[in-house]
Amino acid sequence: MTQDVQFSAEANPFAAAEQVCATLGTLTDALFDERTSRHPAASLSALRPAEHPAAEALFGLPLAPNGPVHAAVDRLGTVLTAGTARPGTGARVADRVTAALHTRYGGGAVRGAIADRGTTSAALFQLPVTGEFADPKLRPPFAPALAALAAGQQTRQPVELATGAGAEVRLVVPPGFHPLTSPGGPAGVCSRTVPAPAGGADGVDRATAAAAEELTGHLAEVAEELFSGDGPEQRRDFAVVSATLADLVHDAGTVYAGVCALDVDGRASDAALVVSLARHPLPITALATELATVRRHAEVWTVLLPAGPAAVLVEGRTVPVPGPLSADGQRRWVVTSAVEAFVPLPDGGTVLCVQLSTAQPEDWDLYTQAFAELLKSVQFGWDGEVAGAVRAPVPVAVPATPAAAPAPVEEEPEEVPAQLPPEDFNPFAPVAEASPADAEPQAAPAGRKGTPVMVPPPDFNPFAPESLPSTPDTSPAAAAPATDPFGTVTADQSDPFGTTLATQGPAVPPPPSAPPTVPAQDAPRKGTPVMVPPPDFNPFAPESLPSTPDQTTETDAAEASGPETRPFG
Repeated sequence: MTQDVQFSAEANPFAAAEQVCATLGTLTDALFDERTSRHPAASLSALRPAEHPAAEALFGLPLAPNGPVHAAVDRLGTVLTAGTARPGTGARVADRVTAALHTRYGGGAVRGAIADRGTTSAALFQLPVTGEFADPKLRPPFAPALAALAAGQQTRQPVELATGAGAEVRLVVPPGFHPLTSPGGPAGVCSRTVPAPAGGADGVDRATAAAAEELTGHLAEVAEELFSGDGPEQRRDFAVVSATLADLVHDAGTVYAGVCALDVDGRASDAALVVSLARHPLPITALATELATVRRHAEVWTVLLPAGPAAVLVEGRTVPVPGPLSADGQRRWVVTSAVEAFVPLPDGGTVLCVQLSTAQPEDWDLYTQAFAELLKSVQFGWDGEVAGAVRAPVPVAVPATPAAAPAPVEEEPEEVPAQLPPEDFNPFAPVAEASPADAEPQAAPAGRKGTPVMVPPPDFNPFAPESLPSTPDTSPAAAAPATDPFGTVTADQSDPFGTTLATQGPAVPPPPSAPPTVPAQDAPRKGTPVMVPPPDFNPFAPESLPSTPDQTTETDAAEASGPETRPFG
């Protein structure tokens, strides 16, 4: 992966802030030396912000209402505030501040610049610089102080802000860092009491002139602190070069940019700290995945801060030191260890980016401990508005008018359900299988074709005597089994010739003298009725053996038989 992909603004919305951090690392490496005034290393951890009375209520501190601002609070550190509703006017102040600092220090050529070139700009010093990823073997470890952030802990709810205030963040920067951004922020962000300069009639508005003057005095003060033991040339060089970066810092969304100069057991140690806001709508899990994909040489963790979830990235970067700023005039490269945290704001579209870099890997644990404490101090405020979304209208209850009577509502006719047969309905089943509840005849359903007829029951015998009438079934008609059109087959009889004797049942009486009464049917049968022999009829039996044993005794049958009927005696 090339630096064009990793650190370009098209592929990385945090590239501009990372460029500011790399440029500050170049300044500390090129302009700091053994004569630079340094704080003891204990200054980073001398204070315990968690024990301060205002540590849990940073939004209760009386800071400027229009920030971003940063102000030193006794026994706590530098409290920084920034918000999405405070973009400023974007007025250019770098040239004005640079010219004012030249005048303040009596002119002269700044290191790497020519005095008679006119205005001094960042391009003369080949700034800003862009870092590149270093060899993976040079990547710093994920320090224990950073890994401890992954442990579960209690989170804070965002402080409720007034409508229109957007999302705001406050945090505490530990002592030992020197801010290069103005405490009052860029031009047009907050109302300053600093009067406009005497030459304000040059067309520059009062707010821009006040912001430029405030930044001029602030950079001169920081230069005095860092180079108190040096001559005015070192102070001028640092102040002027820092002033040329003012517009770049603002355009990158940076709300705080500072450098640190420490004395660690007699050894010089430097670091750079940058806090910025950037637009990025991805949730934290997607953001961490994106970082791990794009930054293949980095180590990315998802942690849980008191302010909410965050992604922490650790990687090694190679930063160039331009020739005009180096002591020997030759361009060289410096390998730095960088840690970067991404904390989404409650509005869902803004991300707080905090990053620290140092060229002294032996002091990595010292700086990461301070970095972890800074992340723990982050607190959010929010007005409830989601970034890029339109507030949903609040439903308003409209009272009913007393004079207006409610209009009658016409009831729709009830839909009559269709009468469907059950799933187990068999149209060819015999009537005897019908349910007792259906004993009463019912009208045929609408739509069924044909004329309803009365079908005899299954045990109906048309040849039975009148003394033994069959009881007709009054159940509703159903589909009857197919009958013989010639009347030769009775119900439940499968032998058409009558050669099979019935296994059970009463004897069939002799043919009656009068034909039986047949119930009238709607549709007459086709064909001529015939007398069907009984089931036990044997056409080959002798005449002396009648088939009706209940009318002739066995003895009478023997006497009636003559010798002519017994040819064999």
